[in-house]
Amino acid sequence: MNFMPKSAPQATSKTTTIAATLASSLERQIAEGAFRAGDKLPSLRELAELHGFAKNTVVAAFELLVARGIVEPRRGSGYFVLDQAKPKAAEEETGSLGRAMDIVWLMREQLKWEADQLSVGDGFPPVEWLAGARLDKYHHKVVRTGLGALFRYGSRFGYEPLRHHLVRKLADLGIGAEARQIVLTHGANEAMDIVIRYFVPPGGTVLTDDPGYYPLFGKLKLGSARIVGVPRLADGPDLEILEQLLVTHRPRLFFTQSVGHNPTGSDISAAKAFRVLQLAEKYDLLLVENDPLADFKPMSMPRLSSLDQLSRTIYIGSFSKSFSAALRVGFIACSADLASDLADLKALIHVSSSEYCERTVDVILSEGHYQRHLASLRVRITEATSKAVRLFEAVGGEVFAKPPQTLYLWAALPGIPDSLRLAEEMRAEKIVSAPGKIFCVDASLPSRWSRFNVGAVTDPRFAKALRSILRRLG
Repeated sequence: MNFMPKSAPQATSKTTTIAATLASSLERQIAEGAFRAGDKLPSLRELAELHGFAKNTVVAAFELLVARGIVEPRRGSGYFVLDQAKPKAAEEETGSLGRAMDIVWLMREQLKWEADQLSVGDGFPPVEWLAGARLDKYHHKVVRTGLGALFRYGSRFGYEPLRHHLVRKLADLGIGAEARQIVLTHGANEAMDIVIRYFVPPGGTVLTDDPGYYPLFGKLKLGSARIVGVPRLADGPDLEILEQLLVTHRPRLFFTQSVGHNPTGSDISAAKAFRVLQLAEKYDLLLVENDPLADFKPMSMPRLSSLDQLSRTIYIGSFSKSFSAALRVGFIACSADLASDLADLKALIHVSSSEYCERTVDVILSEGHYQRHLASLRVRITEATSKAVRLFEAVGGEVFAKPPQTLYLWAALPGIPDSLRLAEEMRAEKIVSAPGKIFCVDASLPSRWSRFNVGAVTDPRFAKALRSILRRLG
């Protein structure tokens, strides 16, 4: 009989706290210029679906903003930023590097490794999956490919034989390209950095998946870009909101992952891919498509770059997930003129990429063992995906997308409205998870979602700890 009087105030307090957090987040976005005077805020439905909040929580947040004189309601139209709401000078904080440091800290946390810990939020396949690549046996073959050249800087475009290999690899994905359209880089991250440096001026608006690849957010903040998130659905970007953002902000770039999306594991549908390209044409938008899990997925899956043939798309690939992150070999595929400009920019920043690493990848691609290694990886990831989905369903979890094979699952656990709490409980068990707020454009909001690595969650230690934590918190 005493339960009801105690629980009602707790629920009200919890709703009020979440509403206040959401209101503060929106106020900060307005202050930093993400929403300008006269802009319409996202609808109740959009915010509720994006963050998993109840509609009355979002209403309460809007009422707080109205009370602060920041927005006004317009009957039948929504909530709009008031004219007197002036953006605060972002430079009054700690400068570009300071604004990126929260991302740097998160990256440090994700890259930590201890022998006895289990990282279920890891961004890479388990080491035992990649051991079959046998990198140790290739050194002598790499040296034989040109000893003299290994003591000099390489071409600004990168090692030419590897670029020719990539022409064939891209053709398998349905992307037609020539070697002169490919620029090799120090992994996909340098590729993104080069694209940002070339296209994005300070204060420029850039669209990204939300949730999305959090190191990209750090790079954009370092360049003083305005980041605007496009909500990610199970079949790709939310097209309605995407078009609204294109009309409102007129951005030049949209960074997205069509296949094996990080962190949700979702894949874009063919119909949605066609529509994204139509919007790109209509609003003069360039699409930067990052595809780090290409080797884990069927070649026939829809990709923006295969449908567009590098007209309005810039394709970024990497070997970090399928061979080794230590090799640091990635690439950009785009139009020939742009490739030449990006190669010049790469030379200015880094002179050249690592020809030794590029030769190593070229030797690996030349061996028949490479295809057997990829076949083994695909079997492993398909089996692990199925097991991971069953595990989360068995404990009453919600899985955002369930493709046949993915390195990541985006999942929410019952009774845990903020996945930071789950991360804290897991860390006590020497298990490191990746709470959802890390991957959100606005990391100040709580998230019930977490990213899970399908290869890691099949470790019995995770299932045991998860069930124990859910019993304790439930």
